[in-house]
Amino acid sequence: MRPLLPLLLALSTLPAMAGDRVTGKPFASRSEVIALHGMAATSQPLATNAALDILKAGGSAVDAAIAANAMLGLVEPTGNGIGGDLFAIIWDARTRRLYGLNASGRSPKSLSLEKLRELLKAQGLEHLPPHGPLPVSVPGAVDGWSELHAKFGRLPMKTLLAPAIRTAREGHPVSELIAYYWARSLPRLSKFPGFREQMSLAGQAPKKGEIWKNPNLANTLEAVAKGGRKAFYQGQIAHTIADYVQAQGGYLAYEDFASHRSEWVEPVSTSYRGYDVWELPPNSQGIAALQMLNLLEAYDLAKAGFGSPEHLHWFIEAKKIAFEDRAKFYADPAFNKLPVAELISKPYAEQRRKLLDPARAAKRIEAGNPALRQGDTIYLTTADAEGNMVSLIQSNYRGMGSGMTPPGLGFVLQDRGEMFSLEDGHANVYAPGKRPFQTIIPAFISKDGQPWVSFGVMGGDMQPQGHVQIVTNLIDFGMNLQEAGDAPRIYHTGSSEPTGELMTDGGVVNLESGFAAESVRSLLDKGHQLGWDLGGYGGYQAIQRDPKTGAYFGASESRKDGMAAGY
Repeated sequence: MRPLLPLLLALSTLPAMAGDRVTGKPFASRSEVIALHGMAATSQPLATNAALDILKAGGSAVDAAIAANAMLGLVEPTGNGIGGDLFAIIWDARTRRLYGLNASGRSPKSLSLEKLRELLKAQGLEHLPPHGPLPVSVPGAVDGWSELHAKFGRLPMKTLLAPAIRTAREGHPVSELIAYYWARSLPRLSKFPGFREQMSLAGQAPKKGEIWKNPNLANTLEAVAKGGRKAFYQGQIAHTIADYVQAQGGYLAYEDFASHRSEWVEPVSTSYRGYDVWELPPNSQGIAALQMLNLLEAYDLAKAGFGSPEHLHWFIEAKKIAFEDRAKFYADPAFNKLPVAELISKPYAEQRRKLLDPARAAKRIEAGNPALRQGDTIYLTTADAEGNMVSLIQSNYRGMGSGMTPPGLGFVLQDRGEMFSLEDGHANVYAPGKRPFQTIIPAFISKDGQPWVSFGVMGGDMQPQGHVQIVTNLIDFGMNLQEAGDAPRIYHTGSSEPTGELMTDGGVVNLESGFAAESVRSLLDKGHQLGWDLGGYGGYQAIQRDPKTGAYFGASESRKDGMAAGY
């Protein structure tokens, strides 16, 4: 990694962002959006506008989130769609509490671990592949919409899906970033029947500014608008998907769809310097962020300063420690007794913090034993005039998913099953009807029982790392909501994984431009390996509520197409 040093040192002297010349904020690419009656922040302007239209029509924050998510499946199919899963945290102003929804799907009930191993061996594979029929699990997004709407919705589902249906028929110009990712996915996925026919323009990825229409998706959304979740999980759509997957050699069956249900779960939290940070429990990876915060709380980040050698080293080592537990313990709780309370406890953090050497980078860390003492994604957040707030994340996992594109439906199925382990005795080992380890995680921060920030950072294993950086930017370094997302990020790769891989060399640290040269040199002196990653730092959206005035502050990712808007 040493040949990268001159380049990294040169880049470290460049500013991460132009900054705000009026306020002097060093990282803010733009000012926050501030509004009183409602706010939406999504990764694509058309989705933000759809959410705002629903809010202005009297819809709830949940209604707006569903409308935005449906639109994103059309305008940003490179990261999400109704062939994927969904997780959400909702602040309900009436009951003054948080609700969590796990809308992730399960593996085929007819495919055993033994049979899966035989299939993989015949293909010369040691792990589940990222594409094709084998990593496909039941898509949970539509059932997630149904659950959210039944509990917190106000307007009819047909009203919520109308903007996406209309845009799918009329078409919209594709943005530059989405065109780029679309072009990367098409060569890999075009070999699968239905993908090129439904997800290209005359066999090519749509270019920036070209008009994309998806009448098949419009028809599918219309069926959901009229028939609800039953139209998707117990009607012709389910039969079409099952028949298609099985024709490609997969095992997903109609019965897997008919029996699918989302699960309402209790969000879990840890206190961090007087604030409560909330995540969802496994099978997602949210508690990794809580474990990292517990480890970091003992260090004076504010005194050390943002981007200091101490800040970077403490963060990277805390990530390594937490991710070893992520690799060992995070899995479907229906199949395992998971020590969640112990993992996010302060005493456990004190014990694990002993592994953090302030002078050296760890090369190998063993997972703990808390019982005795683990893509591309979209994230959106909405808020309404009554004070309700939604933190929602949804994904196909790898880019445009598995490549499995059922005929006439207009969307690609996810490939979340790739995240299963094949190791006997592992908490995340494959089993029929089991939810795989999930990377997608929404987040929320409260203070003194009041909602404060609804936020998320999309992007595979960057997500818990991004959550921790947003929390520390806001609380330790005093940044505003936009600046907290614009500040340069740290992305560590190479930790042990829930799929069975082990870290043996300490992994690789990727830094965005903007960190000081002395901090980069300090990491090298401590034994960290530095790498170079242009685009792996995630995507951020957030809404903050002023407890005194009730006004909302919105922020969105400057690295992507995101937009925050209010009224």
